[in-house]
Amino acid sequence: MRLYLIALQFLTIIPIPGDTRCAQDDLGRATALFPLVGVTIGGMLLLDYTLLSNFFGISLVAALVVTSLAVITGALHLDGLADVCDAVAARGDREHFLAVMKDSNTGAVGAVSVALALLLKWQALASVPAVLAIPAILLFPVISRGAQLCVIAGAPHARNNGLGNLFVSSMGKKEISIGVVFCIILIALIEPLRGTIALVTSIFMAYCVRLYFKKRLGGITGDIIGFVNELSEILTLIIFSATLK
Repeated sequence: MRLYLIALQFLTIIPIPGDTRCAQDDLGRATALFPLVGVTIGGMLLLDYTLLSNFFGISLVAALVVTSLAVITGALHLDGLADVCDAVAARGDREHFLAVMKDSNTGAVGAVSVALALLLKWQALASVPAVLAIPAILLFPVISRGAQLCVIAGAPHARNNGLGNLFVSSMGKKEISIGVVFCIILIALIEPLRGTIALVTSIFMAYCVRLYFKKRLGGITGDIIGFVNELSEILTLIIFSATLK
């Protein structure tokens, strides 16, 4: 329970009662429970969706659910998306790339990337068939947190400090195995077909991103983890909105 609360505190802005101070190793161990935090977030979003659907049309409801997600997570991963996109656009050598990612100012490319990410999630969620709305809302935060595990586990770290370093240095095969098992169980219980397609697609995407940044920077950072999370959320919602014939 303690590790779950640590993971919940890190991935959301939900206030946690009691003492949740933790050692460095606890952060790595808590990553195994990221998918459970994902389904918790999904449950809160589903509550929003259910209540709002009584008053508004699907387009506005989808927009409000995406807004709720940004609020619940404190836009943590959107910030990583913006930083990575700004750095890619700035080009330059490894040190310049890392410096741009660390800069607290968001550039034009980063702002556009956030706007496009929100737009894609909004429209993809609005396009999900009504019969799949509940599974989609519950699972897309689960699968995206599973993708985070795949980009973190065993990866070298590009910096000697920062959040990415804390997770990479303290997470092992045990954590990724437990996390993936949780993902698989939740997908099997909620929506096996599209959930499996989305999970496999997200894992492949995370692996490709990891390979790219390992070559480009020598490892990953916390911003790259957030970048992968955002891409996975978009991919998962698009897959759930697609018509399978």
